[in-house]
Amino acid sequence: MKTYTFPFAIAYADTDAGGIAYHGRYIEIAERARMNILRGIKFPDGDVGFVIRDLSIRYVRPLFLGDEFVVETTVTKFGAASMSVEQKFVKDGEICAILVGTAAYIGANMMPKRIPDAVAAPFRE
Repeated sequence: MKTYTFPFAIAYADTDAGGIAYHGRYIEIAERARMNILRGIKFPDGDVGFVIRDLSIRYVRPLFLGDEFVVETTVTKFGAASMSVEQKFVKDGEICAILVGTAAYIGANMMPKRIPDAVAAPFRE
């Protein structure tokens, strides 16, 4: 499947007192990268869209204030009502963290539903 890249740089607001990227910020940065791949997709009126159902993170090496890196997002599985993603934080060819998660597609009634073809199409290309 296609891999999407999202460049980012660690700012003061992303770090703890020691200048190391705060562990919780990885989740926020990963969310920005996921939202970036959904940009331009029109969701049917009323549908909530994709909501994270589960997420795990493996921290490999720290990122520090000023570090520039990319988040490589790959949809690893695309099901009828959910998709699984792997997101790697990569700096200078080295993996710093890996996030693996599943996003369920939620309809207007706040229940999982089949992903509409118009939403799924860009991921099947």
